[in-house]
Amino acid sequence: MSGTVILSEGTEFDHVIQQVSKYINLYVMAFEKEERTITRLEKRENMYGGNGTVYMVQMFDHKELANNRLAAYMVLLKNGDESGFHTHNLRNEEELYVVVHGTGEYRERTGTDGPIRKKTLQKGDITAISSIGYHSVENTGDEPLIMFVITTNNP
Repeated sequence: MSGTVILSEGTEFDHVIQQVSKYINLYVMAFEKEERTITRLEKRENMYGGNGTVYMVQMFDHKELANNRLAAYMVLLKNGDESGFHTHNLRNEEELYVVVHGTGEYRERTGTDGPIRKKTLQKGDITAISSIGYHSVENTGDEPLIMFVITTNNP
């Protein structure tokens, strides 16, 4: 992964939050805590060798859950923005994507050279990837592709 930047409030931060807030409510009510909004916004250029920009809207702090990536929104604002092929094998993580807005293409394969299986994504679709698989996702529509990401971790 290249180019991860934590965005602070300002023009780009405000633009991303404004775009995402058109389609979802960015708040969380964590157990025994006050209702609140996001904890941070990460900008990832050319994520895993993909094209464009991917934003990760984090809903929990690093130590708040067993795995802070348990609740995040992956946001691809423009057509062509993508997360390139990658695996979570070394961290023994599995991921579940729930599409909450937009359209895209999900791709997966076994190993670095396996045949690629593709699925067109739209609101309500769910994909799951094992820790041994490789996967990527691309915004293929004219609106933001917003996915809720659930990541497991089995150290």
